[in-house]
Amino acid sequence: MKTVSAKKEEIERAWHVVDAEGQVLGRLAVQVAVLLRGKNKPIFTPHVDTGDHVVVINADKVVMTGDKLRQKLYRRHSGYPGGLKEVSAGTLMREKPERVLTAAITGMLPKNKLGKHMATKLRVYRGATHPHVAQGPKPFALKSSRRGGS
Repeated sequence: MKTVSAKKEEIERAWHVVDAEGQVLGRLAVQVAVLLRGKNKPIFTPHVDTGDHVVVINADKVVMTGDKLRQKLYRRHSGYPGGLKEVSAGTLMREKPERVLTAAITGMLPKNKLGKHMATKLRVYRGATHPHVAQGPKPFALKSSRRGGS
C-alpha cells in the first residue's frame, strides 16, 4: 500500500463558524486547532497545510475552569531590559478576550513556519457577528466541553 501525500492542488478548504459561548477554553482550543491543522480530513499530511478556515464568535463568553482567571498569567517581553509585561487571565478576558482564545489555539499548532501559516486562517471575534458571511461558513458542532459527557 502506498502512502498518500497531499499536494497543494488537491486541498479543498472550507470555512467553519465556531460558537465559543459556554465552552471551556482548552477543550474548545483543541477542536479548533484540529480544524486549522486538517487532522479531521483523510488527506491529512503532517508537512502540508491541509486545514480549513475557522471563525470563532462569542470569545468573551468562553469559560475558564478553576481559579485560572486569577492565577493564570500571560507574559510578553518588549526585548528591552525590564520589558517583561504580565497580565492575569481575568484582566485579559475583560479587555481583549480574542487574545486569550488566540493564544490557546496557536499554542496547539506546530512551532514553525507551517504553524504560523495555519494560524493566519483563524479569526476570533468578541461578539456574535463577523464579517465573513460572503465566504459561506458552515456552523461547526463542537463536542461537549463539560466533563462527564454532559
